[in-house]
Amino acid sequence: MTELQAEQAAVVPRAEVGSQRSRYTDVLIALAAFAVLAILPMFISSKALLDFVIRCSAFGLFATSLNLLVGYTGMVSFGHGMFFGLGAYGFGLIMQRTGLPVPVAFVATLIITTLIAAVIGAICVRLKEIYFAFVTLAFQMLIHSTILSWVSLTGGDQGLRGGIPRPTFFGVDLSNHVHLYVVSCGLLVIGLLLMRQIAQSPFGYTLRMIRDNATRASFIGIDVWRAKLTIFVLAALFASTGGIIMALFVSGAYPEFAYWTISGEGIFINMLGGVTTFLGPMVGTLLLLILNDTVTRLTEYYGIVLGIVILFFAIGLRKGLMDFVVEWYARRRAGTGERS
Repeated sequence: MTELQAEQAAVVPRAEVGSQRSRYTDVLIALAAFAVLAILPMFISSKALLDFVIRCSAFGLFATSLNLLVGYTGMVSFGHGMFFGLGAYGFGLIMQRTGLPVPVAFVATLIITTLIAAVIGAICVRLKEIYFAFVTLAFQMLIHSTILSWVSLTGGDQGLRGGIPRPTFFGVDLSNHVHLYVVSCGLLVIGLLLMRQIAQSPFGYTLRMIRDNATRASFIGIDVWRAKLTIFVLAALFASTGGIIMALFVSGAYPEFAYWTISGEGIFINMLGGVTTFLGPMVGTLLLLILNDTVTRLTEYYGIVLGIVILFFAIGLRKGLMDFVVEWYARRRAGTGERS
């Protein structure tokens, strides 16, 4: 081996080292976040707070998965809520009809979601922009109509009645509210960590390239259709996980979980939090749930207040809260550097 070859073999690419460090940092942050959330019930016994965190887990996973499509790939889906509903109904029906252990039912629900998402995605991702958005909405309305009309299976407009069985597994009893809370937090942290790794991986940067210029990406050899289909299915899996959490929380599943308004809430959450920062959808989820809980207690004119908030972010900030904060901080740092 020549001296030059030895030097080349000894040098680890900086990008790879930075990626490894970032991955380790993400894992440490995830472990710390889960530890804080897990011990929270020891210090705060409020059931309302635990309920709030469980709902944040469900909608946070759903909204962040939607941002994989909207923010990272440039695919605005008006029908992403169908996978939230599929997760809730799929898990609920499997538990009611088969009595399988919870982990097996969880995996089975994700497999079913994968198959359905692959079929729908194979059709939708060939379309561009507004056509993609409305065809996904059409599929969501088809699934919602099926839920309403297949009364013998889904319960129709009454939803799944009779509750969802929750047999104990590995010492975990999901009928115990604290256990459900901890499991929901665990699924949230794991889901966010996995989505973070997807976003920061070479595949994630491929998605950004497709978002910026799909034609150029195809010219340099990227299979745009396959990449879009892959992220469509992955986003569906995380949205389905959010639906499973919600089904466990309410001990059932209802047609509203698969209605177009769920997709609308996902879009609104991303507008609130921002789509250019990874944690933007989580911040948007917190804002929306706080807004829901506060405004509905104070006034019956919830729609008017929500409209004012949308106008504030769309016309006033012209971006999500996290996007605004990050840009403001970057400008401040740049100004400080110039003065020094």
